[in-house]
Amino acid sequence: MAIFEGAGVALITPFYDNGDVNYDKLEEILEEQIAEGTDSIVICGTTGESSTMSHKEHLEVIRYGCQVVKGRIPVVAGTGSNSTKEAIYLSEEAQKAGADGLLLVTPYYNKATQNGLIAHYTTIAGAVKIPILLYHIPGRTGVTMKPETIVKLCKEVPNIVGVKEASGNISSMTTMMSMADGCIDLYSGNDDQIVPLLSIGGKGVISVLSNVAPRQTHEICQKFFDGDVKGSMEMQLRAIPLINQLFSEVNPIPVKAAMNLMGKEVGPLRLPLTEMEPEHQRTLAAAMKEYGIL
Repeated sequence: MAIFEGAGVALITPFYDNGDVNYDKLEEILEEQIAEGTDSIVICGTTGESSTMSHKEHLEVIRYGCQVVKGRIPVVAGTGSNSTKEAIYLSEEAQKAGADGLLLVTPYYNKATQNGLIAHYTTIAGAVKIPILLYHIPGRTGVTMKPETIVKLCKEVPNIVGVKEASGNISSMTTMMSMADGCIDLYSGNDDQIVPLLSIGGKGVISVLSNVAPRQTHEICQKFFDGDVKGSMEMQLRAIPLINQLFSEVNPIPVKAAMNLMGKEVGPLRLPLTEMEPEHQRTLAAAMKEYGIL
């Protein structure tokens, strides 16, 4: 059984102006997401700026998220690292905190071989009992997982159940799903490819868009599942101008700007990320108004 089906929000982490985690605001946005129909919380991923957090902060945010959600929807914790030992530690602690699943990015910078990726993921999976999603995003990590590597891990390691695919390479994903024989829970890691991936057997999306349009992102998936493919497609296409603006600068710069424009007061980014360029803020605001969320 999949960890979740539908729209999982790749949640931002709100900060105070001094850079500390704003836990009151985190609780507020978690409650808003649940109220608006989000199907899963994905916490401390790339969008959550986990790469700028200490281990202590990272795990405190995961623990707090699990405490607030209280099992109402699944919580998937980002616990990946380019150090296998570090990823094991974060994964074990996230499991203790009550996470329902883990999201493990491919080891960045080291540029492991395919055999190295298999060893990395298999070793982490052996240290925990909860289900694991691989996270394939070569544009950020410099590492490409071959379709056969993903299939092998999902077939041979019991608690590796699927992949968040953000490579953008639909041909490769289609090949992977043809090889998978149903063993892979596929989630789109790109908001502009939700419907295409659902059409090849995807379970949903892990979404940046959901931070600002949770109900709509859920409905893109739900309409597809309910057989209204045309309605799902129309919602996907209507969201494209906004999605493009949400990625006009590196994520999560635009989505945090968008939430602040909406009055959500999620605070600044942590360096080396900087505030959105004024001209991009203007085009983002225009897209938000056109979409009806500003």
